[in-house]
Amino acid sequence: MYQVTFSAQAMRELNQLDQLAQLDVLEPVTSIRPEDLAHPREPLGRFRRGKKEFYRLRAGDFRFYFVAHGEALHVHYILHKNSLEDFLLRNKLPVSEQQLVEQHSKFWRYLESLTK
Repeated sequence: MYQVTFSAQAMRELNQLDQLAQLDVLEPVTSIRPEDLAHPREPLGRFRRGKKEFYRLRAGDFRFYFVAHGEALHVHYILHKNSLEDFLLRNKLPVSEQQLVEQHSKFWRYLESLTK
């Protein structure tokens, strides 16, 4: 069993869900075993981003992007499966963490402006 920690972005995504939905979404990431990471199979995948090795886990409508450090997993991002950010990260396009955060907030502000 791994200890799971979350970035600020991941916590914001989780906090938007009600408690039961949080439990459903978190169950797959909290049940990952070392052998799963050694030989990832769907819905778990592995890829390199720069010098870091990331894992992607599909859980319902969300994608968890995390790294493994010994006995701990650190979730960097929780993204909705149909979001621009998820597309950029999955396709390994050259985008920094700061750019992802900026795009996310600009994108939602743009959508909100359309409803006014």
